[in-house]
Amino acid sequence: MKYGLTGASGLIGSALSTRLRALGHETKGLPRLVDDPGLLSDCDVIVHLAGASIAEGRWTKERKQQIHESRVNGTKALVATLGRLKKVPPVLVSGSAIGFYGDRGNEELNESSRAGRGFLPEVCAAWEAEALNAAKLGMRVVLLRTGIVLSTHGGAFPRLLQPFQWYVGGPLGMGQQWMSWIHIEDQVEIIRFASETETVRGPVNATAPNPVTNLQFAKELGRLLGRPSLMRTPAFAVRTALGREMADELLLTSQKVLPAKLQESRFSFRFPTLTDSLQELLGKKGHKR
Repeated sequence: MKYGLTGASGLIGSALSTRLRALGHETKGLPRLVDDPGLLSDCDVIVHLAGASIAEGRWTKERKQQIHESRVNGTKALVATLGRLKKVPPVLVSGSAIGFYGDRGNEELNESSRAGRGFLPEVCAAWEAEALNAAKLGMRVVLLRTGIVLSTHGGAFPRLLQPFQWYVGGPLGMGQQWMSWIHIEDQVEIIRFASETETVRGPVNATAPNPVTNLQFAKELGRLLGRPSLMRTPAFAVRTALGREMADELLLTSQKVLPAKLQESRFSFRFPTLTDSLQELLGKKGHKR
């Protein structure tokens, strides 16, 4: 099959491209704003991952606008361009995030759970609404609500790892907030699975089936590294560094998200537990660096 990818050079997009080509598929990188129908006409699947990073730079008014527009306007432009085709590709897998759910404490969240409140829930809801317009064109639309992607090549994991390497690792705030994560290899396979499985449509939680609290994450990472995990970073320090809104919605928020649709569809996770995932990322099972 031929996959058209926006965000092909990003963390997920580059890993996906490598995996698809290894399996014999063809990939085509697409610009963030797709306005030429010719770029889409020969694609069997469109995977839309483009968007400004939510973790780079403080959330100023201007930065929040950029984050919102890059996702909402970019998706709107893509769907409008798809609408100009005589024959649309059968499938659109469009990025979203578990930020859709907002801060929900200990509540177990699945794809039928309501949207939360705050900047990220608003962005995700608007983003998904634009993508769903592709269903009116006859496309099967998958909304991929991705959790914290664990990879050594970028994203959150290298930043989470660094304090432990300097012997100052530990939980953020009280550490009781739930972290819903996914190993990069499972993330890639979820996208491939969603693109090929005709019964999968609508919101799909791209998270491992075993979320952990921030405290549990810190303890397990410290254990595998042979490093202490006692240096708690107070919530006020996180808010001072990032600003209250960004800190609360990115690092101190609690989201216990379960991949109900994937499990119902019998998707097989290669890294279902945090220990499995961290052992692979660190290179050796139980090895102390």
